[in-house]
Amino acid sequence: MDTKFHIAFKVKDIESTISFYHTILGCKLGRQTEYWVDFDFFGHQLSAHVSDAIPELDYCGRVENLKVPIPHFGCIVDGKVFRDIQNRLEDHKVDFVFKPQKRYQNKKGEQQTMFILDFSKNAIEFKTFKNDHNIF
Repeated sequence: MDTKFHIAFKVKDIESTISFYHTILGCKLGRQTEYWVDFDFFGHQLSAHVSDAIPELDYCGRVENLKVPIPHFGCIVDGKVFRDIQNRLEDHKVDFVFKPQKRYQNKKGEQQTMFILDFSKNAIEFKTFKNDHNIF
């Protein structure tokens, strides 16, 4: 069975959300209303819902020498897709919370990772692993 995850999250408005996920990241647009919009997020379903009560991030996640934003969501992609996403973000001058970097070098779980914020300040992480057998 090929499973997909679904996540619903808060955004400040539909227009900037479409700009970020569709125009910048290249995610295919799904169904939408004036209050929510769906995206194909690298094979998974994101549902962005308009809210005026978006919580602040807490940089309490400790990973190696980084304090990462919690909550966050993201996607594990292959190396080519990771570089394509990085290039799209750089081409659109999106600021990185953490620029693309290697973690756990020469250890089990070696990966490249990058963190960004969407236009509603939702934290997103993209990862690519040296060896997919070490994801978990």
